[in-house]
Amino acid sequence: MITDRKLQDALEYFLNDRLIQIIISNPVDRDGCMKVKIRPLMLRGALTFQAEEFVGKQAFHKNFTQEEAGDYITGLLDGRFRQAEISSQMGSGTVLVGKKGTLTVKCKKSAQPKITANPPVLDHNRKKRYVLEEGRPVPFLEDLGVMTPEGMVVRSRYDKFRQINRFLEFIEDILPRLDKNKETTIIDFGCGKSYLTFAMYYYLKELKGYPVRIIGLDLKRDVIDRCSRLSEKYGFDHLNFYYGDIASYEGVDHVDMVVTLHACDTATDYALAKAVDWGASVILSVPCCQHEWNKQMENELMKPVFQYGLIKERMAALYTDALRAEILENQGYRTQILEFIDMEHTPKNILIRAVKQGERKDNRKEIQAVLDFLHVKPTLAGLLLKD
Repeated sequence: MITDRKLQDALEYFLNDRLIQIIISNPVDRDGCMKVKIRPLMLRGALTFQAEEFVGKQAFHKNFTQEEAGDYITGLLDGRFRQAEISSQMGSGTVLVGKKGTLTVKCKKSAQPKITANPPVLDHNRKKRYVLEEGRPVPFLEDLGVMTPEGMVVRSRYDKFRQINRFLEFIEDILPRLDKNKETTIIDFGCGKSYLTFAMYYYLKELKGYPVRIIGLDLKRDVIDRCSRLSEKYGFDHLNFYYGDIASYEGVDHVDMVVTLHACDTATDYALAKAVDWGASVILSVPCCQHEWNKQMENELMKPVFQYGLIKERMAALYTDALRAEILENQGYRTQILEFIDMEHTPKNILIRAVKQGERKDNRKEIQAVLDFLHVKPTLAGLLLKD
C-alpha cells in the first residue's frame, strides 16, 4: 500500500464537502476499469464520496466514507492507475505515478478558498428519480430485506433496489398496453423470491390503480409458501403463488402479460412459447444459462473462433437471444433487446421485451438460414416454427 505522506496530506485536505471531483485515469491494465470519477454527495444526511467506475460501456457506483475514500483512492494509485486530477473549491491537485511506482504530488491550494452558500456536494448531487423512492417505506421491501422500517435502502441490498426500479421502468413503458377498465392477468414464471413480482403488483395495483391479477409460479415449495404468506400479510388479494412447471402449467386460459426472469436455459423457451400460445400482449424475459446452442453449434468456417470455449459460450448466448427475438417477430411481436441490471452481478443482463402488434414478420427463411449455418435445432424454433 502506498504510504506517501504528500498524497495522504493531499487527500486529507481535499476530501471534504468542498470537493468538486477527482478523476483517476491512465490505467495500467487496458482491459479492465478505464477511469474512475469521485464526487461528494449527501446520503441520508451524511457526507459520502461516490466513485463511478467506467468499465467498457458500463458504469458502476460505490459509496465510501471519508476514511474509506482515502484508502480506496490510494489503492487505485498503487499499481492500477497512473494519474489523478483533483478539482475543489479549495484548490487543485495532480498525482502522477511513475513506472517504478514513484509518486509526484502537486497541489495548488487557494489562498482564499472560494466558499459559496451551497458547496459542490449540493450543487452537483443530482439525485436519480426512482419509481419506488428511497425514504418512503414499502412494507414488502422491508420483509424482503431491501429497506429498513424508515424506508432507507439497506446498503448491501442497493443493487436489488436499483434492479427493482429498473424493472418497474420497463413496466411503465408498457402501461399503454394495459386496459384500466378490465382485469389484466399477468404470470411470472420462475418467480423465485419474488422481489420483482411483489414490486410489479404494488406498482400496478396499489400505486397506479390497475385491476390486475398476478400469478407467481416456481418449483421451490418453500419459496412459494413464504411468498404466499407475505402476500396474505399485505392484503394483496390478487397476487397468488403456486408450485408448478413452466412447460405444463394450465391454470389459466388467457394471459395478458408474461414475465420470465432468469428461467434457466430452455425453460425460457417454454415460457415464451406459452406466452405466444396465450396471445399475451406483452412479454418481458430475462434469459439465463443459454446452454442449448453452445452444445450444438458447429461450423467449419467458425472453427477458429469456436475453439475458444469462453468465446463460443458468449456467442451462443447472444445468438440464442437474438434468434428468440426474431422468432417472436415471426409470431407477430415487435421485439426489443434491452440492457437490464442484474442482481447477481453476472453478464446475464439482457431483457427481451415483446409487444404483440398482430402483423407477423416474414423472416422464416432468414431464421432457418442462421440455424442451418450453425447446425442448431433450438427448442423455441421447434415449439413455434412448426410446418
